[in-house]
Amino acid sequence: MRIAQAGWVVIARGLIGAAAGFLLSQWPEFRTGGQIVAAAGVVFALFAAYFFRDPDRPLPGDLLRIYSPGDGRVLTIAHEGPGHELTVRIFLSVFNVHFQRAPCAGTVRKAEYCRGGFRAAMNPKARGNERCVLHLVPEGRDRALVVEQIAGIIARRIECWVGEGDRILAGERYGMIHFGSQVAVTLPVNTRMLVSPGDRVYAGVTPIAEWTS
Repeated sequence: MRIAQAGWVVIARGLIGAAAGFLLSQWPEFRTGGQIVAAAGVVFALFAAYFFRDPDRPLPGDLLRIYSPGDGRVLTIAHEGPGHELTVRIFLSVFNVHFQRAPCAGTVRKAEYCRGGFRAAMNPKARGNERCVLHLVPEGRDRALVVEQIAGIIARRIECWVGEGDRILAGERYGMIHFGSQVAVTLPVNTRMLVSPGDRVYAGVTPIAEWTS
């Protein structure tokens, strides 16, 4: 399994800590403390490798469906704005894959980074957290859907690798959020929901909605 490039730095820190603990444990008076540090470093490195895993997934080919942009659990599906569009919010725990994938093929009309707070990603107020917002126009359509990467309370780092004018394929990786976080998709009105709150979803795999016209 592939590991994200950013993960290798974190893994290296854990291994350095483990090596330092091992060296410390060679002195009898520091043996127990050194062993604890070494064990903690190994556990940290293993968890980092698990967290930054980047599994390969085939790109979906059904253009009539809109796919989840992230792995996790559906928190809410609700009308959040003045219009009739539905917003799907998905919570990513630290045990989920944290790469985001495009929910459909299309062109990025607008990309913006919005400053905000760093509340826990399960908190309803997390919608005001720091986030990266893409307005994605699906192929063959004129209405954009809005995809958000939302930072959580722990690491507070978002990576987005696409910008205005870029074309992206359904299921293609476009970014990553570090540690517990949230993703959201605001869908145009001419779509039908395929998931419910509490459902488990997988980026680029699970269809969350489909076009009705």
